[in-house]
Amino acid sequence: MTTISRQPSAAASKTSDPLQLIDVDHVRFHVGNAKQAAFFYAHCFGFQIEQVSDLTTGNRDAATYLLTQGNIRFLLTSGLSAEHPASLEVAMYGDGVKDVAFTVFDAEKAFDKAIRNGASVAPGGEPRTYRDDAGTVTMASIRTYGRCVHSFVSRTGGYDLTQVKQGGTFAPRFKKLDGQGSALLAINEHNKKHPCGLKYVDHLVGNVELGKMNHWVAFYENVLEFSMFKHFDDKDISTEYSALMSKVMASGNNLIKMPINEPAPGKKKSQIQEYLDWHCNTPGVQHLALRTDDELHSIAALRSRGVDFLTLPDAYYDKVWDRVNKMLTEHGHHAVKEDHDRVKQLGILVDADDEGYLLQLFTKPLQDRPTLFFEIICRRGSQSFGKGNFKALFEALELEQERRGNL
Repeated sequence: MTTISRQPSAAASKTSDPLQLIDVDHVRFHVGNAKQAAFFYAHCFGFQIEQVSDLTTGNRDAATYLLTQGNIRFLLTSGLSAEHPASLEVAMYGDGVKDVAFTVFDAEKAFDKAIRNGASVAPGGEPRTYRDDAGTVTMASIRTYGRCVHSFVSRTGGYDLTQVKQGGTFAPRFKKLDGQGSALLAINEHNKKHPCGLKYVDHLVGNVELGKMNHWVAFYENVLEFSMFKHFDDKDISTEYSALMSKVMASGNNLIKMPINEPAPGKKKSQIQEYLDWHCNTPGVQHLALRTDDELHSIAALRSRGVDFLTLPDAYYDKVWDRVNKMLTEHGHHAVKEDHDRVKQLGILVDADDEGYLLQLFTKPLQDRPTLFFEIICRRGSQSFGKGNFKALFEALELEQERRGNL
């Protein structure tokens, strides 16, 4: 995905396709305890805990914390009653992604077109507008795979996305974090002085059941008018024991990329099937890839904060440089500029294609259920997903699955 620094003009919006996506407005997680989850993501990943919507702001149903870093906006939501949808979901699935929301010019028009294209309305997802003297936020939501939804979001006045990116209030009933001396404010101050360098969401990966990948590919093509960006089959993503298949869907301007994975037959259980087993056999978002401009700095900073990453064998680095630099030379690109010894020390994966190279590394699961992790990725021209690393990555994942008793 690409960072959008400002929205097009109102005049341009009148002639735009209703499903033209401007940005990832936010990613909403349903969590068991939003305040504690906010501290975890702030402490481990360097997010700023910017705003809150809770009992103190007049929200009687849920507590939501807004976390930001670069152009990343996470909403962490906990229900305040046993009947709240977030409470019910957490009881079933554990913490995880509920909503990948897109900024659009007009949420109602985007929603109407998606419905005409075959989408289903998410529960409580009919168009609704939140307003006060500062402006309005209109949202409308459709179902996608499993537990997940996509919300369309349009904003006016002080809630315009440009204002939000500059620190403005996210929506009505949100307020800036207050309470001088609190632990949350203290971690914010620490993170300002020690940034982790995460810029924006590069892509989000969904896991679906065996035989359902093409169904959801058609959904994104027909409903949201995405197209296929990349395709990987079980020959690309396999080891001796397990395999999966993946198709990467992208919005018309390649702004939003959403790979869709399904298990493939193998001797043992793939990581996709492990996810489904521990997610009530329900599809959902498996991981978010967060972009950085400096992989070495970001990984070093995250490791210093206690983030656990997958471990690669030293033998990986015996071959990677020849493979990657040969590819770069063949296509007229400069060699990997990052310090090779430091890359190995930090355990970072490297891959190249005809457009350049990338560096990436994957965390271990962020919670007790193996159903959510982050990828930290830096692109030096390459727009792929590390195909050359798939075998090494999956062997590392299988070692973790075996430790959990799930291989």
